[in-house]
Amino acid sequence: MGQLKILTAGESHGRALVGIIEGMPAGVRIAQERIDAQLRKRQGGAGRGGRMKIEHDRAQILSGVRFGLTLGSPISLVIENRDWENWRERMGVFDGADPSPVTVPRPGHADLAGALKYGHTDLRNVIERASARETALRVAIGSVVQQLLDAFSIWIGSHVVRIHTATASESLRLLFDRSAPGGSSEVREMVSRADASEVRTSDREAEKAMKCCISDAAAAGDTVGGMFEVVALSVPVGLGSYADLERRLDAQIAGAFMGIPGVKAVEIGLGVECAGRPGSEVHDPILPGEGLRRGSNRAGGIEGGVGNGEPILVRATMKPIPTLQRPLPSVDLSTGEAAPAHVERSDVCAVPAAAVVGEAMLAIVLGRALCEKYGGDSLDEMMKNFRS
Repeated sequence: MGQLKILTAGESHGRALVGIIEGMPAGVRIAQERIDAQLRKRQGGAGRGGRMKIEHDRAQILSGVRFGLTLGSPISLVIENRDWENWRERMGVFDGADPSPVTVPRPGHADLAGALKYGHTDLRNVIERASARETALRVAIGSVVQQLLDAFSIWIGSHVVRIHTATASESLRLLFDRSAPGGSSEVREMVSRADASEVRTSDREAEKAMKCCISDAAAAGDTVGGMFEVVALSVPVGLGSYADLERRLDAQIAGAFMGIPGVKAVEIGLGVECAGRPGSEVHDPILPGEGLRRGSNRAGGIEGGVGNGEPILVRATMKPIPTLQRPLPSVDLSTGEAAPAHVERSDVCAVPAAAVVGEAMLAIVLGRALCEKYGGDSLDEMMKNFRS
């Protein structure tokens, strides 16, 4: 019995992305099509770049699963990069050469800070690992962990609230501010409509405006960011802890979401809106009834670092992608002279894709918390602990 841990490796244009999941209990049923479906969701949507036309992501499980069931041993996964064939010479592990090393950093990217930290003179060494391409592997891992969550009836979905200046008129936060939807057909219905949208929003009028923002940015050689929500339903009471700062569930979630490339802010429940309201309009009344219930879910399912049994709601704000087709001023590190920033093939907007990555990260955090609270070497053992 141990903590659920994940590790990823690989470069954007290297041969493959590789991941390991350690601590997954034995006996969890894994379906390949579930993983593939999440990877397709990540690749789709308005604003994606040319790379998505090359890659057709599929995660291959190499170990830790036999006849569709986890063994309790580490699970290893690999996603091959089809574009590797075009980068063999420039990204060789032992042999090769790069005829055009990157020496001009992009403002807003890890290029300069990464080069200074690791002593690189060719920024390609930073670009390849800092790239959001790595999130494909996180989505695959998150899908595997979600299949552990299925045993506890935990369901996760996402919804885009805003892209640039276009904002949806409906959101999960507004819904939770009015009520505590619990098992929530309203939540599922909103997410279902978002799943059918190119920008992952349930609001069809906002969808048109969001797509216009993306098109306008593309025409201007610019990029746009936005905001997305991720929700988890049927989360058991008691995940996380108020007793230890590192075990606080909200702290773990915030750290996981801040680890998504481009995310600059994370909120739970009402988030920043709490600052402008009195306590009577922030906290959720506790009402009598079977198991007690709440009149609203402004806390977003977490109080004092502990899951309170209500749906967990996370919001994340993503900045515009730093690679601009009309680049900002920068400096060529090889000469010290002013130069326009490096231009790399890139998306115009990746907010819908980031929402799918957010689903994966929430699944991973909740999977880790479940293993901690109901720990066991097998799913059967975990379920016995859960039921007791």
